[in-house]
Amino acid sequence: MQTECNTKDVEFQRHQRKQVVGRFDGGAISSDAGGLLLREVNTRARIVEQAAGCFTDFRNPKLIEHTVADLVGQRVYGLALGYEDLNDHDRLRCDTMLAVMVDKKDATGMDRRRKEDRGKPLAGKSTLNRLELRPADAPAGERYKKISIDLDAGMRLFTNLFIQKQTQTPQVLVLDIDATDDPIHGRQEGRFFHGYYGCYCYLPLYIFCGESLLWAQLRPSDIDGSLGSVDALKIIVRMLREKWPQVAIIVRGDSGFCRDDLMTWCEENSVHYLLGMSKNARLNAIVRKDMNKAKRRYAETGKASRAFRDFSYRTRTSWSARRRVVGKAEYLPGKENQRFVVTSLPSSLVTARTLYEQIYCARGDMENRIKEQQLDMFADRTSAEFMRANQIRLWFSSVAYCLVQTLREWGLRGTPMEKAQCRTIREKLFKIGARICITVRRVWIHYSNAYPFGDIFEAVMRNLRLRPPAPA
Repeated sequence: MQTECNTKDVEFQRHQRKQVVGRFDGGAISSDAGGLLLREVNTRARIVEQAAGCFTDFRNPKLIEHTVADLVGQRVYGLALGYEDLNDHDRLRCDTMLAVMVDKKDATGMDRRRKEDRGKPLAGKSTLNRLELRPADAPAGERYKKISIDLDAGMRLFTNLFIQKQTQTPQVLVLDIDATDDPIHGRQEGRFFHGYYGCYCYLPLYIFCGESLLWAQLRPSDIDGSLGSVDALKIIVRMLREKWPQVAIIVRGDSGFCRDDLMTWCEENSVHYLLGMSKNARLNAIVRKDMNKAKRRYAETGKASRAFRDFSYRTRTSWSARRRVVGKAEYLPGKENQRFVVTSLPSSLVTARTLYEQIYCARGDMENRIKEQQLDMFADRTSAEFMRANQIRLWFSSVAYCLVQTLREWGLRGTPMEKAQCRTIREKLFKIGARICITVRRVWIHYSNAYPFGDIFEAVMRNLRLRPPAPA
């Protein structure tokens, strides 16, 4: 395959008496040959195709070389493989392996219409950028920005993907809800300073069910952290109940979501909640006897001690009803540690200690999911001028996360990496060097015989083969 390569010699330290010289002229060689695992997952889940279905293409079909599905696939696979910037694709457009993953008919690009595009089977940064730039109110006859996304359908996509993966009817679903900071460093639309985080940032809202992402909404940071959570839950709960009418749903969050409107909506719609509460003098006074008991126990044993109190509570002005509150009175070396949660779960169903220690504290795992989303899938690359474009970037990162998470759920189950984070999966399973040879009947991928994770790679393929391809 003829490609435009940089053939300038790169000289290294000598090996014995021999010169060591490198050149970027190896031809069809890829550092991402393990990315074919993502293509195998997508064949069975159709995540890229469903994501592409959220777009409307107003371009002239006769002039199109890269369909919306091609562009979405290239962008999502690129993020999953570690290429966060659109600029990366001006070189990646020559990558035969990525073209195979996207399922381009001409994976070498030698049949492109224009001579200057030959050898480049994929789209460059300017073409990919069209996915982000069309305003929501642009007319159908817009001359330049001709690809439009339906963000409402895009937000529902994640819950649909979660539903499609379930092979059995769940009895209980716990929805973890949280907000986090997304620092920004320019003059982007929606830029505000957040005092708690100490920086200019966005304040995205995330909802997960276990490891599965259900919601990723970009918001400005000059708002209450819970704003929009009820609207998001309305959509998600309706979709879950349409599929499983009898499923029990628990909303779990920290004190930033302990708001009367959220709790009232949950109570009116038969949705349970378990939310952290900010401590205050009234609450501390209620658990004072329990704290003294924990302190005496600490003095006797020399070990941290805790006690729990289950009580009914109502704020003076902000709550519309009395609710069940569980207080934890814990004495640690040299200090008191009070914590409180409010819940609609009855005491006859779950005790105070179990409620706090086993159910509420489990929400901490969501922090790992947000880190994967923000750091590993580059959801914090919100450097576009307009907020809508940055929301679309967050959405693409979310689709990439869903793809990798599905690989973890389906392919890595039963392997030493079944709990690995996205970055580890990328480094050990996707970043594999290989030589690619395309013949009339086959695409040969020649991996290194020194690859150390070959056993896990083969186990992933065995697991994926147990799942039939999804209909196109």
